[in-house]
Amino acid sequence: MENGENTPATLESVWEAFREADRQRKEGAARFNRELAESSAKFNRELAESSAKFDRELAESRAESERERKESEAKFDRELAESRAESERERKESEAKFKQEMAESRAEFDKRNVEFDKRSAEFDKQRAEFNKEQAELSRQIRELKESVNGISKSNGLLAEEYFFNSFENGKRTFFGETFDDIEQNVKGLESKDEYDIVLINGKSVGVIEVKYKGRLDDIPKIINKAGTFRANYPKFQNHKIYLAMASMMFNQRLEDRCKKEGIAIVKQVGDTVVINDEHLRAY
Repeated sequence: MENGENTPATLESVWEAFREADRQRKEGAARFNRELAESSAKFNRELAESSAKFDRELAESRAESERERKESEAKFDRELAESRAESERERKESEAKFKQEMAESRAEFDKRNVEFDKRSAEFDKQRAEFNKEQAELSRQIRELKESVNGISKSNGLLAEEYFFNSFENGKRTFFGETFDDIEQNVKGLESKDEYDIVLINGKSVGVIEVKYKGRLDDIPKIINKAGTFRANYPKFQNHKIYLAMASMMFNQRLEDRCKKEGIAIVKQVGDTVVINDEHLRAY
């Protein structure tokens, strides 16, 4: 072997060259290991930062969801309390008015008693006429109550029949799904709940509560029926349950509450049935 000046290689020079190559190899390996360690540390650091950021954002998202849930529950409870307070106020006003009218009637009666004392000859006749008037008034009140109860029941049956016929005659595509079966006035097996209209397919159930005139305090009862339906019919445990309120009359507060609770709105508009289920959610 010769060097650059054509000098013959010695054993010492070969050994020196070998040691130099080994030194460079070791330095290269050390540099590679160092760079690998730095790269691994950087990766682990970035991974830890990313994981911490994800955990933080997840915790913030959960906290925000919990806050919104609590606010929604608080608002619902507040509005329900307001509705109950309003009903109680109306009851007290009605009771006060009734007592006032009774007092006025009693005062008038006392006045007539004085006149009856003065006119004893006419007392029996007037008392008989008074009793007759009271009997007629009682009869009229009784007939009026029977008429009002009959009208309320008739209106409810009319609304149920109207919406049931609407679904039975074509409106089977509901909640974004097509339903194969429709049943009316389904009674629970375990509880006493009754379900006005029930739509069924292989994966979902639609429970529709029918009212002639819907009220805000009907909503908790409708929501409760999702749980009672599963309890009454275990074979639908894995089905999605959708809820709806069908009413001949809606007000804006009632519609807003239905939307907030994910309950579909079914109402009569003219001669047709209109379904608003864009806000719907499964229970």
